[in-house]
Amino acid sequence: MAPTAHECAQALLEIVPEVMQEIRRHVRNQRGRDLSVLQLRALAFLAQNPGAPLSVVADHVGLTLPSMSTQISNLVARELIERTTLSTDRRYVALQLTAQGEALLATVRANARASLVATVDHLSDAEREQVMAALLLLQSLLTDARSA
Repeated sequence: MAPTAHECAQALLEIVPEVMQEIRRHVRNQRGRDLSVLQLRALAFLAQNPGAPLSVVADHVGLTLPSMSTQISNLVARELIERTTLSTDRRYVALQLTAQGEALLATVRANARASLVATVDHLSDAEREQVMAALLLLQSLLTDARSA
């Protein structure tokens, strides 16, 4: 018997946080001591959303504007992020990764990915296909829900 929508929703609520915690553990082990997980999340968000303003990054990461501003200032000082003001609106400050920020993020992701390989390496080909199909379906489902 197929699971109900309620059962699927419950499983998502239980399983996705566990999966995210495992991914965070792998990333945390690769990021080095001088970069917080929060700062890494900001870098990753800006890699996907170059030119985003501080308020959007703060909302994504879940910090207040003053707290996020402090984090961004630290990343700017480390030359991982740069601030750019728009010539048409000097109040708008766009944030983007520097080449050094992109390289650091790519290294952390590559190392975390290599670490995660051990998690799925023991699966059979058929099981990896199932995992990929489920992940792609979930991605599509969540993308469609955001668009609606």
